[in-house]
Amino acid sequence: MDSSAHKFYPVHGFDSREHLETYFSNKPDMIFGDDSIKFPMECLHHAFSEGHIKGDLLIDISAGSVIHHLYTASGYFKQILVLKCSEQCIMEVNKWINTRTGAFDWSHIMEYIKCLEGNSDQCQDKDMTLKTAITKIMKCDTDKENLTDPEVLPPADCVISAWMLDTISKDQDDYINNFRKIVKLLKLEGHLVLFGLLNTTYVLVGPDNVHMCKYDENFARKVLTDEGFIIDHCAVQKRTSVSDLSDYEAVIFITAHKE
Repeated sequence: MDSSAHKFYPVHGFDSREHLETYFSNKPDMIFGDDSIKFPMECLHHAFSEGHIKGDLLIDISAGSVIHHLYTASGYFKQILVLKCSEQCIMEVNKWINTRTGAFDWSHIMEYIKCLEGNSDQCQDKDMTLKTAITKIMKCDTDKENLTDPEVLPPADCVISAWMLDTISKDQDDYINNFRKIVKLLKLEGHLVLFGLLNTTYVLVGPDNVHMCKYDENFARKVLTDEGFIIDHCAVQKRTSVSDLSDYEAVIFITAHKE
């Protein structure tokens, strides 16, 4: 892919519904399920079921309008604040929260949670549990040191960032700067949960060729340790899909805390 043709997410955005339909839907031709849904959900299930990651406030800052990773998390936090880069993403999530016509269908996530947790009665309640837990959806500005300037958020017990650093960072130096901004949202002893795509340079969303920051596992680990984090768990799954929609090699999941 010609890098000169890439669009930069914080500047140009992308069609958030197209992003969901292509990479997170239950359509028969959606081939990324193992990498974008099953692997993340399995990792989160195991991470939260250990009982160490919990508290009053969770802040989520993730790419596009994805929220499926929050279904498991909602059972461990009283309040969830969701930060999004665009008004379109905010509208998409609000449409789902308010069960409006045309809202994205996340029911396949419920089916997968049943497989993971084995309790269908509790799983049926998770949709409402998550909708109730999300108390605010805010627009964030990744160019600012305080992402929600002028509002200052209370420090969170946990911050989840799914694929966001990949899409908002021009290069590895920018990744480090953005990482520092995101972890400012954490309490001193809070937990950080990260998802990313390894060794990728682009992702196609409809007609848009969206830039992705290229890095490997060693870089991701080094960023955390250099910033004073202790890595509790790191898992990498090699790419399972065959498609030219993106050139990522693997998906990485990391949980960490700062003492």
